[in-house]
Amino acid sequence: MVRPQDRVWLFDLDNTLHNASAFAFGAIDAAMTAYIERELGVDRTEANRLRAHYWRRYGATLIGLVRHHGVKPGHFLHHTHALPELERRLHSHPHDVAALRRLPGRKFVLTNAPLAYTERVLRALGLAACFDGVIAVEHMAMFGQLRPKPDARMLRAVLVKLRAQPHASVLVEDTLAHQKAAHRIGLRTVWMQRWLHRAIHGHGPEAGAVLRRRPAYVCARIRSLQPLLRLL
Repeated sequence: MVRPQDRVWLFDLDNTLHNASAFAFGAIDAAMTAYIERELGVDRTEANRLRAHYWRRYGATLIGLVRHHGVKPGHFLHHTHALPELERRLHSHPHDVAALRRLPGRKFVLTNAPLAYTERVLRALGLAACFDGVIAVEHMAMFGQLRPKPDARMLRAVLVKLRAQPHASVLVEDTLAHQKAAHRIGLRTVWMQRWLHRAIHGHGPEAGAVLRRRPAYVCARIRSLQPLLRLL
């Protein structure tokens, strides 16, 4: 039995801690398309195709651009996540903030988003003080390559770095492909369904499908953060 104070919580950011579909994802997609169009010298149709293709194949457009086009990660992340209107378009839920503050154990944000963007979102939502740290996409390098979620080797390395045991750790996510990988290495998994009711990208037959039942690799489903206080 894991004591509550010994639990390690790993929270995704977008569409888990806030509604990224309302503004951020659309703005980021547009910025990525413009970046690909400009840097690779392709038209908008091809830029859109590449953005979506690499996202589905690797779980992050950046990985495909680095592997196949030699794009520099820092340059890409800076130019695609500037989003000058971000802070005023974000909204938090007071009950979520209260739930995170009361949740026992260590809490970290584990996101495929860049660090600067993540820190801006957390500050705007009033959540920065709720977490013990942030593990962003820049921190997910292994063997000289970025390996973001759902890479199982990266997840294991994160647990080693945090001195956390898989059975004592919980991943709270909206993306099922990431939860599937986490469950495979022994983590507990919680599916956030407040804003999304389908697996919108990832690997396997569930990608893009509306799921009416909880997958076997998902331990619990939630629509707010408050149930975490009584789950697991």
